[in-house]
Amino acid sequence: MSNPRTGKVAERIQQIIAMRLDKGLRDPRLGFVTITEVRVTGDLQHASVFYTVYGSETEQKDSAAALKAATGMLRREVGKQLGTRLTPTLEFIHDELPESAQQMSDLLAEAKRRDEEAAAIAANASYAGEEDPYVKPREDEDA
Repeated sequence: MSNPRTGKVAERIQQIIAMRLDKGLRDPRLGFVTITEVRVTGDLQHASVFYTVYGSETEQKDSAAALKAATGMLRREVGKQLGTRLTPTLEFIHDELPESAQQMSDLLAEAKRRDEEAAAIAANASYAGEEDPYVKPREDEDA
């Protein structure tokens, strides 16, 4: 979004959709949905709406189906409140960021655990040979 206007439009679309979802849709499949980000193309004709759903995998699939069914109604709502000449098409995309963040967090915890194990082993370790394995020049006894 190099154009500042696209950023403002994206932010406004996010607010409009979030408020509409907060009011509630008449679809019982819709779960606890959070709109995380909206990206708008430079010509303001297409908006990618990223969302997350709290719940099980079936609740996530049901919410995705509910959002897909409500896309036209949400687009009409965006068109009314946005006030632009053209209303962008909406595409709802499930945001994988929370899952990947959790996976990254788990990997970091595993790395920390392994570092602590290595430090514990190193604390009780002894040298296999001499402490200073480097060859030093001989000193002449004649001098």
